[in-house]
Amino acid sequence: MSATGREPTPATSPSDLAGSLREATFVRLVSDATGEALASTGLLARALDDTPFQASVVRPFEDPDRTTETDITVAIGRTQPTADVTLTDRAAATAFETARELGTADAALALAGTIAAGDVDGTVAEAAEQAGLERRPGVAVPTADLADGLAYSTLFVAPFSGDADTVRAELTELGLGSDSVQAGDLSTDDHRRLASLVALAVTEDAPPRAAETVQRALRPTTGGPFETVGGYADVLDAVAREQPGTGVALALGHEAVHDDALAAWRTHAARAHEAVSEAATGRYDGLFVARGDAMPTGTVARLFADYRAPEPVTLVVTDGRAAARATDGQDVTETMRAAADAVGGDAVGTGDRARARFDASTADFIEAFREAV
Repeated sequence: MSATGREPTPATSPSDLAGSLREATFVRLVSDATGEALASTGLLARALDDTPFQASVVRPFEDPDRTTETDITVAIGRTQPTADVTLTDRAAATAFETARELGTADAALALAGTIAAGDVDGTVAEAAEQAGLERRPGVAVPTADLADGLAYSTLFVAPFSGDADTVRAELTELGLGSDSVQAGDLSTDDHRRLASLVALAVTEDAPPRAAETVQRALRPTTGGPFETVGGYADVLDAVAREQPGTGVALALGHEAVHDDALAAWRTHAARAHEAVSEAATGRYDGLFVARGDAMPTGTVARLFADYRAPEPVTLVVTDGRAAARATDGQDVTETMRAAADAVGGDAVGTGDRARARFDASTADFIEAFREAV
């Protein structure tokens, strides 16, 4: 049966939320397993000052409930029947504005959250500029080593994705070096040539959407704990899905988890890019389907939808799990719920993205989704 739950708790204004958090003696923050939700959680938690809090990342279909008594529970990026406040649309921007009301707001973390969401918020971008964060030519990666950063980025899909050796060969051909190319060693012109390389590699034989989507990986903002803020966003999104505990620590600003977070990012990216390259695909009227072995379905669905799928709805399916993305504004949550209901599974989602779990065969689920779309 589909997991619809109760109606989501209405979102509140930043000033109202800030007032509630000021009065609380204990706060609970429940984050969805996404980069935006994780960044939002970090923004609110850091602004609580001396107020005790509990912060956790809850993956799809995991039980978010805890027995701890709290004055206020804030669900971020997900609906939760027991939440007092729900932040979904513009979660990172709302969390940032709330944190500013409370007196402590990290502009780099907020900007990373909106980049992870795929839509940079103007208010946050302006605040980041006022905070001294600057944009430069080039590509958004989290590491100084460009071969490492480009190979494992999930901000885009290119022929070299997942293969650092191939990236090094591309950098050598571009005349940028033959060994470890460091971002800080490149001239402005070098960074521009690198951005052109990535843009051309990403958009060749890709649907028109790819040219627009890749822009969030170009002309990066510098600042924060990683080489670029876009790279920060990429790591947040990966670690939220791979190692939620490490993700919470990263969002709270604990430098000790920096290397662990990068390791989780590489693992997640390698799995996602392997899945993109090896998946069996099919195209139907309005629907693109990719199927394969165990994979991070949410990330793979995003990469296919943004850079590979010629149809507005993308469905990625592996054994017992599925993720869907829409790029034309349509709500795929009800479609996913209908497909899950048809095979006795469960579904969750909001707007243009949804997940499902089921015990039926992959073929049966795909057919159920095709009928529902």
